[in-house]
Amino acid sequence: MEYRRLGKSGLQVSALSLGSWLTFGQQISDKTADELMGMAYDAGVNFFDNAEGYAAGKSEIVMGKILKAHKWERESFVVSSKVFFGTENKGPNRVGLSRKHVIEACNGALSRLQADYLDLYFCHRPDKNTPIEETVWAMNTLLQQGKILYWGTSEWSAAEIMEAIRVARQYNLIGPTMEQPQYNLMERNKLENEYLLLFKEYGLGTTIWSPLASGLLSGKYTAKKTADTRLELKGMEWLKDAVLNEDKLKKAQELQKLADKLNTSLAKLSLAWCLKNPNVSTVILGASKPDQLKENLTALEVVPLLTDEVMGKIEDIVQTRPKIVQF
Repeated sequence: MEYRRLGKSGLQVSALSLGSWLTFGQQISDKTADELMGMAYDAGVNFFDNAEGYAAGKSEIVMGKILKAHKWERESFVVSSKVFFGTENKGPNRVGLSRKHVIEACNGALSRLQADYLDLYFCHRPDKNTPIEETVWAMNTLLQQGKILYWGTSEWSAAEIMEAIRVARQYNLIGPTMEQPQYNLMERNKLENEYLLLFKEYGLGTTIWSPLASGLLSGKYTAKKTADTRLELKGMEWLKDAVLNEDKLKKAQELQKLADKLNTSLAKLSLAWCLKNPNVSTVILGASKPDQLKENLTALEVVPLLTDEVMGKIEDIVQTRPKIVQF
C-alpha cells in the first residue's frame, strides 16, 4: 500500500481507502461489512469513511461494532464522519451546519462509532442557512475539545472553501484541511479546474468519492443489467438514470476495450487513473462483495501502465477534460 499526506497536513492516509455509503447497514450484511473491513485493513488500508447520513446512522453503528470487535490499535486507522443530512429523525436543528447540529452530530457519531475522537470530520454539504463563521467556530470548538483532529468539507465550491479559510485566518482558527469531492473519468471539473488555486496556495487535501462513477466504470452496467446492485435500492432512481446514460455507457464500453488491451479490468484502469492525479490524497473504494474489493485493492499496480500514450487514448475516448479558465 502507498501512503500519501492529506494535503499539506502531517496525516498520512492510504492511497486506497474504504467507504460505507449505500453498503454498510443497507445493501450488505454486517458479516460482509466485517469481512470487507478486515480485508482492507490487512491490505494496508488505514482510512475508513462514514457519515451520519449513511443508512440514517446505521452505517456508523455497523462500523463501530466492527472496529470494537477487531481491537485494532487506534493509532493504526483513520475514521471519519460527516455532518449535514442528519440521521433517521429529521427536523429543526437536526440537519445542516448550525453550531448546535455540528456539535450534537459529532457526539452522535462518536457514540455510534464507539470512538473517543474522529480523525476527520466533514461538512457534508454547504449550508445556505448558516453563516460560515458559525460553522468554522463550531469545528474549532470540537478541535479544542479533542473530539476531532481535522475538519473539512464535501462538495463545497472553491468560493465557499475560500470563505471558510478567510474566516479561520481572520479569527486565528484552524481552517479546512481537506475536501471530499466526486472525482472520476466522467466528473472532473472540481479537481482539475475549480480547486487548482486551493491546491497550490493552501495545500488542500482530497478524499475522493465515486471513483467508478457509481459503478459505471466497473464494467458491470455496460449491458444495463442492474439486478442485485445499488441501482435497485429504494430511493436510488436518480442514480440509476444518471449511470445508465447512453453516451456514458458508450464511453465505458470503449474504455473496456482499452483495459482489455492492457490486460487489466475497467475498474482497475479507472481507479489507477484517479490515483495518478497528484492532488488526490486517497481514493475511497465502495464494495459489496469481498472479491470485488480484493480486485480493486490491487489498482496501484496499474498506475505504471498509464503512460502518456495511454492517458492520451483515455482522453480521446472520454473527452471530459474541463476547460481551465485563465484569469
